[in-house]
Amino acid sequence: MADDREESLEKRRTQLGAELATKRVEAGKEEAIEASAEASRKGYAQAMKLSSEFISAIVVGALLGYLLDRFVGTAPWGLIVLLLLGFCAGVLNVLRAAGKVSNPDPAERQNGRK
Repeated sequence: MADDREESLEKRRTQLGAELATKRVEAGKEEAIEASAEASRKGYAQAMKLSSEFISAIVVGALLGYLLDRFVGTAPWGLIVLLLLGFCAGVLNVLRAAGKVSNPDPAERQNGRK
């Protein structure tokens, strides 16, 4: 009778081990899916941030150029110049936010180093 209990216990232990192994594999797959979804959300957020910075710089440049033309009477030159400056500022903002261009360190500027 003790042998039957030990065999039954060993059989249940083996069965439990197999079930736990399949659960761990399934949990690992779920974690991988969650990690890829999190990376996708972060990428989408970064894209929205960069595009909004770029578009806002262009819109501000165009608006300031239009207002300058309206009050000074230099149409269309103020709009053209400030629109191009807004475009350049937008590109620079995107490059800074993406980490391709760093902000100059004030200590390095004072010492004359680049």
